[in-house]
Formats: sequence, C-alpha cells, structure tokens
Amino acid sequence: MTHASSPSTTARGPVDHEVRSQIVTAATEHFSRYGYEKTTVSDLAKAIGFSKAYIYKFFESKQAIGEMICANCLGDIESEVRAAVAQAEHPPEKLRRMFKAIVEASLRLFFQDRKLYEIAASAATERWQTTLVYEANIQALLLEVLQQGRLSGDFERKTPMDESVAAILLVMRPYLNPLILQHSLDYAEQAPAQLSNLVLRSLSP
Repeated sequence: MTHASSPSTTARGPVDHEVRSQIVTAATEHFSRYGYEKTTVSDLAKAIGFSKAYIYKFFESKQAIGEMICANCLGDIESEVRAAVAQAEHPPEKLRRMFKAIVEASLRLFFQDRKLYEIAASAATERWQTTLVYEANIQALLLEVLQQGRLSGDFERKTPMDESVAAILLVMRPYLNPLILQHSLDYAEQAPAQLSNLVLRSLSP
C-alpha cells in the first residue's frame, strides 16, 4: 500500500548528502543531552564543528532538524506496528497486535530519553508535518485491517467505514499523541488488551 510521503521542506541540499545524516546524528545526541528547546542552531554548529551558515545549507531551521529526528522516531514506531500486524493472520488478531505495538513502541521511543521527548511534544503541539504523515499512515493501516475484517466476515459492515476508522483512532489517540501519552502511563500495561477487546466487541457482526 502507499504511505504518506515524508515532508520535503525540512531539508536542503542534495537528498543523499552524507553531511545531512551527520548533522541529524549530532543533533540527536546534542538534543538528548541539553534538550530541544534550550538548543540553538549556533549551539549545534559549535558542537558539530560546522559553521552555522553551513548547517543552513542543509536545514532551513532548528525545527527542520527536529522534524527529521521526529520523522526517524515515528518511522521506527510505524515499522514496528506494521511488523506486528503482519505477523497475525486473522483481522481481529491484527487489530490486537496493532494496539499492543503502538503502546509499547510509543512508550519505549518517547520515554527512553526525556530530552528527545521534548521534540515529540513540540511536534504534537505545533502539528508538524512529520506527525501528520505518521497519523495518516497509521490511519491507512487501520483502514486496511478493517477492510480485511469485513471481507472475512469478522467485522460488521453496517457502520460507515470512515466512522469506524475515526472512532478507533480516537481510542488509540492517548498512545499516538506524546502530549497525552505522558498522562496515560498508569494504564499502559493493561490498556492494549482492554481497548482492543472493547473495539473488537463493537466490530462484531
């Protein structure tokens, strides 16, 4: 299936230029140590050993660098979710695995490093393009699972598909959005099973 494209405005210069990867790697380490909000492009330039002007040849702003880092994190989550779904044969189990993978991967990637969490929080607050792409891709995967379930007879067919997808995404939102995720930690262990079971009961034909 087709995924939503990554934003093309976050980077400048040759697409495959190794310097861009070097900047992103160094920025990730610097943000992890000092935090996203407290770091300037000048700070990054000093830390990396490049001039500020040189960094601007590849990224138009600090946010552009943050978006690239955020895109990497969200891409890791999406890959893990897709792998979990692919391991299941039947649509109900695919949905269960989707819930479980989203919660586990989000918690691990967003909270293993509190400084990098600031990037995810900024991305969610300001609705960066990277978060929109991620949400669109998760929505597309969910739609695919629901379509398979309707074809197999596991899921009901009366509710308009767009309503079902929108409602299930609302149930998933506490574990998709990092700003809400930090307030959902107390329920993270039992949430995947409880939420997926609730959704599956609502989808029963």
